Amino acid sequence: MTTFLEELAWRGMLHQTTDDEGLPGFLGTSGRVAYCGFDPTNTSLTIGNFIPIKLLAHWQRCGHTPVVLMGGGTGLIGDPSGKDAERQLLDREQVQHNVDCCRTIFERVLDFDPSLPNAARIVDNADWLCELGYLDMLRDVGKHFSVNMMIQKDSVRDRLENREQGISYTEFSYMILQAYDFLHLRRSIDCTVQIAGSDQYGNIVAGIDLIRRDLIESEADVPRGYGITAPLITKSDGTKFGKTETGAVWLTADRTSPYAFHQFWLNASDADVGKYLRWFTFLDQAEIEDIESRHAEAPHQRLAQKTIADEMTRLMHGEDELVRAEAAANALFSGDVASLDEALMGEVFNDVAHSDHARDTLAGEGVLLVDLLPETTLAGSKREARQFLENGSVSVNGVKVEQAAALDRRLGPDDLLHGQSILLRRGKKTWHATRWS
Repeated sequence: MTTFLEELAWRGMLHQTTDDEGLPGFLGTSGRVAYCGFDPTNTSLTIGNFIPIKLLAHWQRCGHTPVVLMGGGTGLIGDPSGKDAERQLLDREQVQHNVDCCRTIFERVLDFDPSLPNAARIVDNADWLCELGYLDMLRDVGKHFSVNMMIQKDSVRDRLENREQGISYTEFSYMILQAYDFLHLRRSIDCTVQIAGSDQYGNIVAGIDLIRRDLIESEADVPRGYGITAPLITKSDGTKFGKTETGAVWLTADRTSPYAFHQFWLNASDADVGKYLRWFTFLDQAEIEDIESRHAEAPHQRLAQKTIADEMTRLMHGEDELVRAEAAANALFSGDVASLDEALMGEVFNDVAHSDHARDTLAGEGVLLVDLLPETTLAGSKREARQFLENGSVSVNGVKVEQAAALDRRLGPDDLLHGQSILLRRGKKTWHATRWS
């Protein structure tokens, strides 16, 4: 069986470890415990957060025990890593709500079956951090941290050099809290490995050092702790990964619909698909290399993109939602949008260019299509709208507008799908959804 480090290496997901020589031997024994922390700053997690979750999944598949640490405590502070300004502080009720909302995400990727010897588990650092006294923390933990060392960390130094923003003592202290998390888990459940993105390397080392300082002499020969990091996700064109025109891509349907989620992966560039297949799917090396070979022979069929889209949508939303997402995509491709149910119509509306209009204008004689098109993204002027209509390139709800009567075509209540939407198309691919209320 492929070892954990070998699995990450061929997938390009291994950036750095804290002990390249000792760690492989240590992981030769199954049942090792590793954790990864997630600060609940929102009610969902983004596809960028999926990578550390997947690291835990590979860890479990290699016979070890994964622990999800929800930052119910550290989430009250905020991690300065990767941020150029202070986070907005959340109250305890909001943080706890976010923790509860995110639990279902992990259950889709990790196996929590209690009958397993390496069943995944979720812990919340609010359970111990919120119980600590301030003086106890300073005496027992803070004394081990050098300010000189802390200000050399990238996450702190970058902020200190920014005179406008700087860094508060609150966020400056985050490193101490994360290090204490590692120590607490080392003491309580024999957790010896922390997994994270490469931006957390300094915090991991701080935790290992705290464990080293804390362990009693009788445990002198026991491994203190290890760290494993994955590279941060980047796109080949240099743009930020996980963003669309409408914002971040989330892992739950209430924030990003399964249809929009599926579309995001379908739109991946050919330059990125090889990396995405390795990072975001659980397909093995032979399967991925076969897909890449077939994709190279016929890139216009976008086999690699479709594979990623299907695998990720099935994993995060289930088979039924994958089928619905594919149905919506097929409807847009064929023009048969009238077949979409109301919920799926809503998802399509939010994903394509769209606009809202007054429903009462459809009454009576209705709205001339030539007047409406310039109010959408399909035409920049009435002259352009007239040209598109006369050329026969405009469709209403998938039905092509006849050229002979195109300039007289009016939209009325009978054109509404599910009583509220009219979908317009120019050519074969350019859609604009209108909502009438």
